[in-house]
Amino acid sequence: MTTNEHFKDVLILQSDPQQVTKVEHYLENISKLLNLDEIQFNKLLVAATEAVNNGIIHGNNRNPKKKVTLTCEYLNDTLIVTVEDEGTGINPAALPDPLSEENLLRENGRGIFLMRSLMDEVGFAHTSHGAAVIMKMNLK
Repeated sequence: MTTNEHFKDVLILQSDPQQVTKVEHYLENISKLLNLDEIQFNKLLVAATEAVNNGIIHGNNRNPKKKVTLTCEYLNDTLIVTVEDEGTGINPAALPDPLSEENLLRENGRGIFLMRSLMDEVGFAHTSHGAAVIMKMNLK
C-alpha cells in the first residue's frame, strides 16, 4: 500500500478463549494487504493475540454475551490495532514488573510487557463500551 492509502477492518469475537483462533486468519489477510514481512507479521500476531486474550479473559471475564472487537486501521504508514472489550480497563502502572525476580516464574502477567516490546506504541483508553488497548506499528 502507498502512504496516502487508508483502510479500516474489524473482527468481532465472542468472549470465549476458543475464538482467539480466528485472530491469526484475520491478521494473515491484513498482512497480505499491507505486504508485511515475516518479522512484522509475527510481532503483530503475538501482540494482537495477547490483547484479545486479555480482553476475553480479564476484560470480559469469559462472558460469552460480551464481545471483543479487534480493529486494524492503516493510515500514514502506520498500522493501528485496537482491541476493545466490555470491561472496566486496567491501570498499567499498577501491574507487577514481569522482569522482577519474584515474577520471573509466573505463568501469566507478561501480555502487556510483550505488547510494549513488540509494537512501536501501546496505549490504554476507556471507551463508551468498556476499555481498549491501542497499539501502533510504523511500517515505513
